Amino acid sequence: MKKIISIVGPTAIGKTALAIQLASYFSTEIMSTDSRQFYREMSIGTAKPNVEELEQVPHHFINSLSIHDSYSVGQFERDAISLSKQLFTKHSIVIAVGGSGLFDKAFLYGLDDFPEVDASIRTELNALFEEKGIEELQNQLKTLDETYYHEVDLHNHQRIIRALEICIGTGQSFSSFRNETTQKREFEFMQIGCTAPREIIYERINSRVNQMMEKGLLQEAENLYPFRYLNALNTVGYKELFAFLDKEISLDFAIEEIQKNTRRFAKRQLTWYQKQPNIHWLENPNVEEILKKI
Repeated sequence: MKKIISIVGPTAIGKTALAIQLASYFSTEIMSTDSRQFYREMSIGTAKPNVEELEQVPHHFINSLSIHDSYSVGQFERDAISLSKQLFTKHSIVIAVGGSGLFDKAFLYGLDDFPEVDASIRTELNALFEEKGIEELQNQLKTLDETYYHEVDLHNHQRIIRALEICIGTGQSFSSFRNETTQKREFEFMQIGCTAPREIIYERINSRVNQMMEKGLLQEAENLYPFRYLNALNTVGYKELFAFLDKEISLDFAIEEIQKNTRRFAKRQLTWYQKQPNIHWLENPNVEEILKKI
């Protein structure tokens, strides 16, 4: 049977380099499951592979969308399954890599089946968000589903609203509808989790943010500033610089906020993946260690 090797883990852990090395070893191609790297206008702030890295091994989904496009995890699941079938006509092994837990899960396991709820609930929640901001939504989620509260990106109002409408519409927690049933796939898969001591991960994050600024992240944010209200740009690294461009905070404080929020994001990534079954965790892995595990 055909096989997917999935490389996951927190941001700045070195997944991109490992995936390229593995793909080179197996003479195969890479499917990205990093949802923010899909957008071609966002490069520096998403730590997208550079031109040289993209030329080493064929990559798929990176630069496949515009920030103006509407794209869901459900669409990604369908696209990823379709693409994998095409790639398996040429390769027996394909590499998947990314840090977007929901997108990884959708591709490998399939999406959970949630009940339909009254559409007016979402309308009311959107109105609440516009009137009182995201903090009110966060507080409601903590009350109705504390488990998901500690997993979700608390700055992503759409994810929070989706969970709340299920909680309110069914009287049950959003988490209770998530299952571990794997949908039938025409491939086997193995997930390799890359990790390191937390202080090392945080050091790498701080260093990477500084490198992003040196590479021109501020200029990239300035170019995207007219579109700052698009959902794709509700992303760490951009929203803090938009606050600087709005003259709400200083540049130094914006950089500190990017580092802090990226560290929080990495913590949420680890929480998500550590609850997923069958991930083989390796600390600071190299290709040889991964091949032994395989």
